[in-house]
Amino acid sequence: MVAPATSDLWISTFLQAQAAELGAANNTLLAYGRDLKDFAAWLERQKIGFAEAERDRIEDYLIDCDAQGLAQSTRARRLSAIKQIYRFAFEEGWRDTNPAIQIKGPGRQKRLPKTLDVPEVDRLLQAARQTGRTKGDRVRNTCLMEVLYATGMRVTELVSLPVSSARGDPRMLLVLGKGGKERMVPLSPPAREALAAWLIVRDEAEDQVVADGGRRSRFLFPSRGKSGHLTRHMFFLLVKELAVQGGVSPEKVTPHTLRHAFATHLLANGADLRSIQTLLGHADVATTEIYTHVLDERLAELVLEHHPLAKDPEDKG
Repeated sequence: MVAPATSDLWISTFLQAQAAELGAANNTLLAYGRDLKDFAAWLERQKIGFAEAERDRIEDYLIDCDAQGLAQSTRARRLSAIKQIYRFAFEEGWRDTNPAIQIKGPGRQKRLPKTLDVPEVDRLLQAARQTGRTKGDRVRNTCLMEVLYATGMRVTELVSLPVSSARGDPRMLLVLGKGGKERMVPLSPPAREALAAWLIVRDEAEDQVVADGGRRSRFLFPSRGKSGHLTRHMFFLLVKELAVQGGVSPEKVTPHTLRHAFATHLLANGADLRSIQTLLGHADVATTEIYTHVLDERLAELVLEHHPLAKDPEDKG
C-alpha cells in the first residue's frame, strides 16, 4: 500500500482506522491527534516527515519534550501515540521498518487517584440540592451528583445518557462505555428518587421547547449547544462550584474523583474487585486493583492517627 503523501494524511488515516477497527473513544482519538500533530510539526522543522524519520530522530524529539519540562506522563503518552502510528504504518506497508519499536519510554509514575471520604461526598450532595439559579437547576444538579456517585460512571457516559434509559423508574441503567461496550450499573434509592424528580422537570422544559417550535432532545441532560447535551466542561465547572459551596477543597474534587470515591467506598464496605471492575467498565482487573492501594493507604493513615501505640510517647501527656 502506498504511504500517504503528507503528515496530515498519515495522522487522519491512522485515526480513522483506530475509530473504525478498534472503536477508540473520541477523547482518545483527540489525544492521539494532538500528540501526533506536535510530533509532525517537530519533524517538519527538521525538514523530514513520518516516512523519513528514524529511531534517532524520534529519540531526539523525546529529549526535546523533556527539555521543555513536559511531565513524565505527557512524554509517555506522546511516545505511545508515535509507537501506535508506526506500528500501523508498518502493518499497512507504508514503511519497511518500524523505527519506534525498540524505543523505551519514560514510563508513568504510579500515582494513587485522589478520592473523597464519605462526609465530603455527603457535603457535595447537599450542596447540589442548594446550588442553582432555579429550582430546575437544583433538581438537575442533585440528579447529576446522585447518579454519578451511585454508579461510578465516567463523566462522558453520564452527560451523554439517553433519556430513554431513565424511563420507568429503573433499578439499573444501561451505559455505553469506552469502545462502544455496554454495561449495566445499579441505581441506589437516593439516585432513583433524584432521577424521577429530574425527569418531571426535564420533560416540562422539553414540552415548552416543542411548543416554541423546537425539537425534543433525546438526552437525559439536554443542552442547546452543538453536542445536544450538557458538556464535560460545564459539568467540571459545576463540580468545582459545588465543592466551594460544600466546603470541600476544589483542588481535590473533579468528576473523576467521585468515580474514585464510588470504587473506594465500595471496596471499603466489602465489595470484591471483580464486581467493581464490572461496574466501572474496566477491561482489565489490574486497572481496578489501584483501589486496593488507595484503601491500604487510608487504613494506614487511620492507624497512625488513632491507634494509641502509634503515637509518640512524649505526646501522651
